[in-house]
Amino acid sequence: MVAQAGRDIAPAKGTLGVMLVGLGAVSTTFIAGVESVRRGAALPIGSLSQMGTIRLGKRTEKRSPKIKDFVPIADLQDLVFVAWDPIPDDAYGAAKKAGVLDPHHLEPIADFLKAIKPLPAAFDRSYVKRLTGTNVKSGKTKRDLAEQLRQDIRDFRKRSGVDRVVMIWAASTEVFLTAGPAHQSLQAFEKAMEQNDPAIAPSMLYAYAALMENVPFANGAPNLTVDVPALVGLADQRGLPIGGKDFKTGQTMMKTVLAPAFKARMLGLSGWYSTNILGNRDGEVLDDPESFKTKEESKLGVLEYILQPDQYPELYGNVFHKVRINYYPPRGDNKEGWDNIDIFGWMGYPMQIKVDFLCRDSILAAPIVLDLALFFDLAQRAGLSGIQEWLSFYFKSPQTAPGLYPEHDLFIQHIKLKNTLRWLMGEDQITHLGIEYYEKV
Repeated sequence: MVAQAGRDIAPAKGTLGVMLVGLGAVSTTFIAGVESVRRGAALPIGSLSQMGTIRLGKRTEKRSPKIKDFVPIADLQDLVFVAWDPIPDDAYGAAKKAGVLDPHHLEPIADFLKAIKPLPAAFDRSYVKRLTGTNVKSGKTKRDLAEQLRQDIRDFRKRSGVDRVVMIWAASTEVFLTAGPAHQSLQAFEKAMEQNDPAIAPSMLYAYAALMENVPFANGAPNLTVDVPALVGLADQRGLPIGGKDFKTGQTMMKTVLAPAFKARMLGLSGWYSTNILGNRDGEVLDDPESFKTKEESKLGVLEYILQPDQYPELYGNVFHKVRINYYPPRGDNKEGWDNIDIFGWMGYPMQIKVDFLCRDSILAAPIVLDLALFFDLAQRAGLSGIQEWLSFYFKSPQTAPGLYPEHDLFIQHIKLKNTLRWLMGEDQITHLGIEYYEKV
């Protein structure tokens, strides 16, 4: 087999600015973790880009370099951080308040974290009703706010001297929105901003500002945000990578592992009841029914797309799927996801599976933020623009081209990601056929 040519990828020279929307539990855990790794005090566990390997060629060739040594991604030493947040706490204060990391991890890097003070946020409480912020921008119109965000990006570039920038939404879940007339074209979108149209949520202002300043944008929440024709078109027009949405961390990660197993074995599913308890800022926000609706849509779609009930009506045509999220302050960031799964097998006999995942939400999310920052930067340097479906591995509700259903199976997503890296570097795709080892010459 002849290897393909690969893509021309600009080198990862200089520094990479990571602009985070939100300086809460996820962002502070991410920043603190990267700094701890840089100082040799921790390992980047959970990061595919840092710890994962990638097989190249045949198994007999025994070529499996680390991904970070195979593709030209930015070095952790070259990352520079900045964030927006409606709450004025610096990264150290925010991390202490979040309660994710213990003092023995925070105190050695306290000075570093204290130097990261949040920029005033483009914040509107009507979209996140359980939060109140004092560190916020003011403007007559949403267009004014978007222009202020653009200026923040320019100022950060000038002040820090970074060579490249990526932006990641790591803030709260907004109220549920669907695409409408204001989202259909860039002209309509900009007019809606000028008219303070409620269809334009704060997250959309950040996405717009990023794209107008030639910055890739990744959406880590289930918000509509960049998943609208106007912003998809803008990304394509400007040659910028976009993607989302909603970091795939605890309970949904388990669903994208277990559901493919049921389908692979042709085991039926009667019902799947999921409940979560968590006490961090995310839990408080999701205590609002309108924000929960946004998250619910993200979580509910997973099973339908994996199980394909239209193709397997006898097995999955009548599944009862329920999702609950309960705000429980004593639990803090240590979320508990409990699942009761009713399946059936040979001759219709019922069986049950119980899953109790006592996870640490931000510990699972932090390496996702790292990988997205590095891979979105790689995508831009490789000339990949528009929706980056190959990074679906990291999202609950992967953004796709219009009319294309998302692939939720974690294992297929994993293969897709690695094959994209092979394609970028001109290596053969791995199909796992393996017949070449057994063919008679």
